Amino acid sequence: MPETRDAELMKQRAGQAPVLLPGQTYRSVTDQIAGIVLHRPTGLLWLALFGGAGFLFALLQYGIAYLLMRGVGIWGVNIPVAWGFAIINFVWWIGIGHAGTFISAILYLLNQTWRSSINRFAEAMTLFAVMCAGMFPLLHLGRPWLFYWLTPYPNTMTTWPNFRSPLVWDVFAVSTYFTVSLLFWYQAVVPDVATLRDEAKTYIGKAVYGILALGWRNSARHWRRFEMAYLLLAALATPLVLSVHTVVSFDFSVAIMPGWHESIYPPYFVSGAIFSGFAMVLLLAIPLRKFYHLEDLVTLRHLDNCGKFMIATGLLVTYTYVAETFFSWYGNDVYGAWWNWNRAHGAYRIVWYLDVLMVCVIPLVLWFGKVRRSPVLLFIVSVDIVIGMWIERVMIVVITLNSTHLPSSYGLYIPTRWDWAVLFGTVGFFVLCFLLFVRLIPMIPIFEMRKLVHELEEEPQT
Repeated sequence: MPETRDAELMKQRAGQAPVLLPGQTYRSVTDQIAGIVLHRPTGLLWLALFGGAGFLFALLQYGIAYLLMRGVGIWGVNIPVAWGFAIINFVWWIGIGHAGTFISAILYLLNQTWRSSINRFAEAMTLFAVMCAGMFPLLHLGRPWLFYWLTPYPNTMTTWPNFRSPLVWDVFAVSTYFTVSLLFWYQAVVPDVATLRDEAKTYIGKAVYGILALGWRNSARHWRRFEMAYLLLAALATPLVLSVHTVVSFDFSVAIMPGWHESIYPPYFVSGAIFSGFAMVLLLAIPLRKFYHLEDLVTLRHLDNCGKFMIATGLLVTYTYVAETFFSWYGNDVYGAWWNWNRAHGAYRIVWYLDVLMVCVIPLVLWFGKVRRSPVLLFIVSVDIVIGMWIERVMIVVITLNSTHLPSSYGLYIPTRWDWAVLFGTVGFFVLCFLLFVRLIPMIPIFEMRKLVHELEEEPQT
């Protein structure tokens, strides 16, 4: 066995990594994954991260409470930059969540078995990111307690939402995306929590996981219905990957602002969302793989494939940068040309140069296989991409609004401490939710790993 494992590790370094390292059995897979939840001690590192995330979450609550008392004037928004961190962070968080649904739904329909080791926590990442994103449009309303006006509920005043408003589009798109993603994620969790129910040693554990298992008994009838429903939800979730961020891009492209009023925005936003989403998946997968000793399940092939997706979508983002500059010149668009000049030479030019460096230049190192198969280098590049895509949203929102058609209306946007408090607070909320997920739910699908073990056992030995 040691010789076999060493040989497989050598294949990983050579770029020929398998989906699952050999030597795994049904029992070993169950013990390794379920043991993280049922038997592994919490650990000081988890407690330290939980405490730090809890502090940031408390900061978020304080920032929201103060916002409700004083209004959005505590933020740096002004005229003409009426959209600040709230919309920037909304678009950023929605983009981060896209890779989870892409991995779970689209790659499932394409029968990509390598997705099995990372799809569970990628889906959880999607749910938590959408929860963070949903806060910002509500807080940006100014009167968030009236958010229900955005829904067509029966009312005696017969006032209805304005369906020509992109804000209403966002509500329907994001709520649909969250609902389908939650159903898709929880259905796949049911067989695994049933395993935890059977493996738990305490009465409370058996009771809680028994309730979550919804009566799952591992029968042929259950599996037949499970596979049918999973396929239908995957088919339903697939168009949402494309439609949700397309609708978010309409917040900008339906406006007449130079730099926004462009038909290239929908594919630009979708590719950027998958780009940052896969980067966040690696930011989570690489530490989990290291600290929970999951190298047998999350192999270098998974990291390599995620790196390939990032270089592909990163090139699409770079293409849109070049295309919008070319089209403004070729179409003799005076205002578009001014916008391109202003972002490179205006008051926020440092944002533009950081964006190009971090989104377009540095990710090019992913062309090298050694970088994609090095967890440390891949983690550094992923951090760069996640931060760079947030800077890109700053560039889109702030640089466009600070200098519009009238020079007399120019203005600067300077975020206040409350802008930063809410941003870092949502990061803390995201980390807090993810840490609880890791401790309470199997982060890797046990039933899918068992299926891979069965397929490996049936493969002819060469």
